[in-house]
Amino acid sequence: MAGPAENTGERHYSLLQRIYIRCMEWIQTPAGIWALFFIAVAESSFFPIPPDVFLIALCISAPAKSFKYAGVCALGSVIGGILGYGLGLGFMDTLGRPILDLYGLQDKYEVVQDLYRRYDAWAVGAAGFTPLPYKLFTITAGAFKINFPVFVIVSIIARSARFLLVAGLVYKYGAPVQLFIMRYFNLLTFAFLFLLIGGFILLKMVL
Repeated sequence: MAGPAENTGERHYSLLQRIYIRCMEWIQTPAGIWALFFIAVAESSFFPIPPDVFLIALCISAPAKSFKYAGVCALGSVIGGILGYGLGLGFMDTLGRPILDLYGLQDKYEVVQDLYRRYDAWAVGAAGFTPLPYKLFTITAGAFKINFPVFVIVSIIARSARFLLVAGLVYKYGAPVQLFIMRYFNLLTFAFLFLLIGGFILLKMVL
């Protein structure tokens, strides 16, 4: 009786919940690091769930490998960002816009366009590190033909900083920090972003 009941309950899950459950199951296999990599690639261009939750799961299961997992996650995310850039550059009307429409981001298209006009590829830094939708910035970066080398460099810095922060917290404090990260992640990332911007301003004043 338990089996059918469980299956009936699972049918009530939303598509997003089922995707999350399957990904978490995949993460727990020996191929978990590859699962993390491909999730990070996909999230930067079309996948709905941030890779942070999967990174945390892997770091908790093997704290000594936390920074390795963060590096893999950052690499996958940057590669995914490049794919998102390519979507916007060559397939904005056929693929880019439908993806933005799917997540209700089309109305933010002009807002991001204005950010790119004012800050060029540096706007990617904010999206890459904070909870802002990274896929929105990667796809539109290609559509607006943002300087590609700068886009890649900023993506590497921002995504690496974000995932190293998560891995570092898990490595230092272990499983108990998971709830803290999930509850205050937005605050942590925005605080770090303000420090990062302050550093850039100070550097500009000195030079």
